[in-house]
Amino acid sequence: MTIKFNTIGVIARLKNPGVKETLQALIDYLRRLKRDIVIEAETAESLGLTQVTTVARDQIGSRCDLLIVVGGDGSLINAAHAVVNHDTPVLGINRGSLGFLTDIHPTELEKIRSILDGEYSIEKRFLLTASIEFQGKILGENDALNEVIIIPDATPHMIEFEIYIDKQFVYSQSSDGLIVATPTGSTAYALSGGGPILHPQLDAIVLVPMFPHTLSNRPIVVEGNRKIEIIISPNNTATPRLSCDGQAYLNSPPGSHITVSKKAKPLLLIHPLDYNYYKALRSKLHWGKKLKYSE
Repeated sequence: MTIKFNTIGVIARLKNPGVKETLQALIDYLRRLKRDIVIEAETAESLGLTQVTTVARDQIGSRCDLLIVVGGDGSLINAAHAVVNHDTPVLGINRGSLGFLTDIHPTELEKIRSILDGEYSIEKRFLLTASIEFQGKILGENDALNEVIIIPDATPHMIEFEIYIDKQFVYSQSSDGLIVATPTGSTAYALSGGGPILHPQLDAIVLVPMFPHTLSNRPIVVEGNRKIEIIISPNNTATPRLSCDGQAYLNSPPGSHITVSKKAKPLLLIHPLDYNYYKALRSKLHWGKKLKYSE
């Protein structure tokens, strides 16, 4: 059952080309539709808006029925971290380079009216939660919609670690790092690392080694509710770093334990009714078009 959206939150990253014009056009369009609008404070300040209702980023999820993000996938991922705990649906207007998550083209704002009136599909995308434990203390914790990554510190070097899934030993590895990705993230960094594309409705997690020392190490796909534990070997002479969606970088000292598991709350992603996942893949990845004789 779909619901109609009345109070619309708006957020954008104005560093991307064309975002400012699209953002202003969106606000004008929502005003013509007589919808209540709340704008993230930094977004309003960057655009020079004064006579508008503004709200802090960490509160916008509780102040709107729907959050519209203007930008690329990175902008939507960044916004998702702010609203996922409020169960606020998110819709993206694409001003980025790829746009796997941002469906609406800037010239198709009229699609928003149908969505606001309840004509849309809603998709649940799960996130991962990663935490670092060292000598009995939690050093940090963060969520990831795309991926959790273990990478070297400022100096490139091999990292030695062990992987356990539900406390069962999988393998030890020496590599430049490891990507633990959701289906959403399977078309991001994990794809460039040689990982498979996972349909977003799959309940699965993919582990992609980064330049492993042993060529037999390959990506592995596991069921989504599994608990993944990565033990950073005490033999490491440097301190690797943990990154969630390329945002917070947390130090993972030798001997630390990293735990990765599914977050309880999913992101609610809104699509227009004509959304087609495979069409998006063809467009973004420049796959071959349908052959004439197959029509």
